Amino acid sequence: MASETTSLVGKSEDEHLKRLKAYQWWAFFVTFGGYFMAHFSRKCYSTVKQQLQDEAGYSSLILSAMDTTFMATYAVGNIVSGKLGDTLNPTTVLAIGLFGSGACLFLINVSLWFDFVGFSEQLGNFFILAVYFMFGFFQSTGGPVGTAVMGNWFCDKDSVKNRGLIFGLWTCHQYCGDITAALCTAWVLGIGLPYWWALLIPSLTNLGWGFLTMRLIADPADVGIITDEVRIRMAKLEAARANLKDGETIEDEGPKPISYAAAIRIPMVAQYAVAFGFFKLTNYVLFFWLPYFLGKNFDPVTANLIAACYSVGMMPGGIIVGFVSDLFGGRRASVIGVFMTCLIVFLSIFAASSETLHPVALLVMLCIMGILVGGPNNIITSAVAADLASHPSVRGSNKSLGTVTGLINGTGSITASIGLLAVGPLQETFGWGSVWVFLIGCTVCGTLLMTPKIYEELFPKSDDDGTEMESTNV
Repeated sequence: MASETTSLVGKSEDEHLKRLKAYQWWAFFVTFGGYFMAHFSRKCYSTVKQQLQDEAGYSSLILSAMDTTFMATYAVGNIVSGKLGDTLNPTTVLAIGLFGSGACLFLINVSLWFDFVGFSEQLGNFFILAVYFMFGFFQSTGGPVGTAVMGNWFCDKDSVKNRGLIFGLWTCHQYCGDITAALCTAWVLGIGLPYWWALLIPSLTNLGWGFLTMRLIADPADVGIITDEVRIRMAKLEAARANLKDGETIEDEGPKPISYAAAIRIPMVAQYAVAFGFFKLTNYVLFFWLPYFLGKNFDPVTANLIAACYSVGMMPGGIIVGFVSDLFGGRRASVIGVFMTCLIVFLSIFAASSETLHPVALLVMLCIMGILVGGPNNIITSAVAADLASHPSVRGSNKSLGTVTGLINGTGSITASIGLLAVGPLQETFGWGSVWVFLIGCTVCGTLLMTPKIYEELFPKSDDDGTEMESTNV
């Protein structure tokens, strides 16, 4: 970009860094809020499922079909949205996701106000599924594109050094959104408002945050801030120009969006994508099936209270993994490997005696398991993705963070969704012990896929001077 080259002249590196730092936390706030809104609008539907069935006449079949449709389009949408975020203006993609999510929830409200299902169950169900089909795509923009914007702004040396903690804090957006949805629904029902207000409120807040997001600056280079990324690209450009023949020229057209094939060829992207699928499957099983499993031995209130401890543990999980991995010089794969090994121990205890454990022991174990599962899941799709997208083969040459994050998240969602199909048959045929063994196998497979990176982090190669190379992932 001409603005980048021009900005290199007449401004010190400290001036650029000062401007970068000044905007970082606004970028954090806006992207955090955008993903918060995504989870707020996503979770609100599940909090009024009972009302949708009892008062709106939605069958259990259509409620299940809404979940399946959403998960399918959300998984594919992650892969598509990440690429769009690297190709188009990320701010525009994020805003479209928020506007679209708000519009979809508003359309669901329209179908409730005018009783589409009561008028014609077949047409009503078709309308609802069509809306949720689009809802999944709109919802998928927040993760990969928001991560790309965060990566654009938090790119200075101090931010990279503390990348795990920064992204660990940032990934709390999903839990804040989920909790807010539950509180919003409780407030709506508690003061006697019609239940559809629990869908209308997130619809309106998504639309409002979309207008705020439109004012977000997606990349420091857009306002003439020169980062290390730009300097690396300019150095590569000058090196290429030095090898040109007389009369040949190369113009700086800015970083080009990376292709899917090139993104997969970045070392460890494919392995992390599949490993994340196994880890996400473990999370999905615990998240969706724990209340059902605990309900076999406890009353519904107690079962849900104990299961909630797992969700409570997940929130600090990303912060802990991020902070610890920063302390160890960015060795995130090694820290994740330790967490997963500990999780295998806990799952083994569940496999042996889950139905006879004391409630207090269950509370403590599930809270710890939430940390062990939530930490790696949150960090892989944020800080780890940023590390991978900073690989020397693409740094300074390509826009890749959105595409890499989308591939990891999308592939993980697809893998986890397929794996969920095995849980019902397993527990019916062999009992719940077999489900925990299944999850142990998934955790082991995911960890083994990360073994090359763990080995590389623990035994880093040495440079020509015989000193160890920097052990961070960048």
